[in-house]
Amino acid sequence: MISFSLTDEQQSARDTMRAFAAAAVRPAARDCDENAAVPDAFLDQAWGLGLVATQLGEDVGGYGSPRSPLTNAIVLEELACGDASLALAATAPAAFAWAVADQGTAEQKAALLPAFCGERYAAATLAVNEPSPAFDVSRQQTRAEANGGDYVLSGRKCFVPMADRAAHFLVTATLGDRTEAFVVARDAAGLRISDGEKNLGLKPLPTATLTLDGVRVPASARLGGAAGADVARIVNQGRVALCATLTGLSRAVLEFCVPYAKERVAFDEPIAKKQSIAFRLAEMHMEIECARWMTWKAASRLEQGLDATKEAHLARRFVTAKAMWIADNGVQVLGGHGFIRDHPVEMWYRNARTLGVLEGIGAV
Repeated sequence: MISFSLTDEQQSARDTMRAFAAAAVRPAARDCDENAAVPDAFLDQAWGLGLVATQLGEDVGGYGSPRSPLTNAIVLEELACGDASLALAATAPAAFAWAVADQGTAEQKAALLPAFCGERYAAATLAVNEPSPAFDVSRQQTRAEANGGDYVLSGRKCFVPMADRAAHFLVTATLGDRTEAFVVARDAAGLRISDGEKNLGLKPLPTATLTLDGVRVPASARLGGAAGADVARIVNQGRVALCATLTGLSRAVLEFCVPYAKERVAFDEPIAKKQSIAFRLAEMHMEIECARWMTWKAASRLEQGLDATKEAHLARRFVTAKAMWIADNGVQVLGGHGFIRDHPVEMWYRNARTLGVLEGIGAV
């Protein structure tokens, strides 16, 4: 029997994250966007929620709770409804930590995961995106070559989140006819980290370009060791995270526009009574519901250990398009007010546009 109800645990997680988003995320969003920075105090506060440590094994200092991609998608939607940039900044280390926890060797887990179980924000991140108009996550232009028992990495990565403070990067690269992932330390010889990128949206989220100029890493740095890693699963986890983030952002737009349309009077009546506005808001609501169910379906496949490539790809195609449409219509509902900073809709529009072209900036 199919059930569309949340479990008690999922409902509790949703309520907790919704309260945190309302109290700590949304109030900080505009200042963070204006300053193009995320405060360390916020990162430590979000880290205190235990979103990563609780789902890591007790053997590395975590709490040993089983990880649920579906519950994590629910949590990420709530955080992103507060603000997408801050949600991604707070959860970026999870993408690295869970990739290692799921697919790393025993030695990799022992060496890398304890850092994520402390009280302070531990920065490490994925490096997936590449600065190419023809970028295809399944055909990485960054290359890895076996050399004298080591691997040598060459290429460039862009829009790497939290790169300004990350201690380690999980870099995807083509090795022969496979896509693999390699742990690269911040101080690795040949690795150059650019100054912060200036982006249209997600301005508080610090991102940078990595240049790997013959970066030599030991064989032990290959995720999964000699057996390698299932990078497609890492990508699918990132796509589901992206969809959850955009669903939360879309919800924020709708939840702002509905009361605005009820209060904004034009020609002696609230604009919410105009069919063109009312129908638009109704359709926005329907598309958000569809986006959530597609996201949850892909997350459910991941939770069951099944291949989620098709579901994650379809969800990404649908949700990115609809989130952009919803953000655009949010601007239209506000009319001229949609373009000014007195209201957050223009910020959400910029964030939706930026999120729609990214890969590998989160995980569930």
